[in-house]
Amino acid sequence: MGAKAAVPAYLILVGPAFAQDEAAEAVGAAVGGIIGLLLLIVIGAVVGWLASLIVKGSGSGFWMDVLIGIGGSLLAGYVLPLLGIPLGGWVGSFIAALIGAVILILVGRLIRKAGA
Repeated sequence: MGAKAAVPAYLILVGPAFAQDEAAEAVGAAVGGIIGLLLLIVIGAVVGWLASLIVKGSGSGFWMDVLIGIGGSLLAGYVLPLLGIPLGGWVGSFIAALIGAVILILVGRLIRKAGA
């Protein structure tokens, strides 16, 4: 007869509750990811819309405002720390994203003029 493999002690000590904890963490992470994505879209839309109002006097459409806001946020989050300008708190980050979005619109305008 073959030898029976020994069951590791940690499998005996943990039980079904351990599997439930892992499942709950996975569901919580998925819900958190969806909420984060929704917040990214909403805040991006607000930032892009405000930047469009500042530069053009009107919005650019919902999805374009979202893209402008997210792009401006990424631009500001990368460039401003390189320039030694700290992003303090959510208000500072919002203002930085707005500045980045305005810069993004102006650069896009310059590129369109150069191509025309």
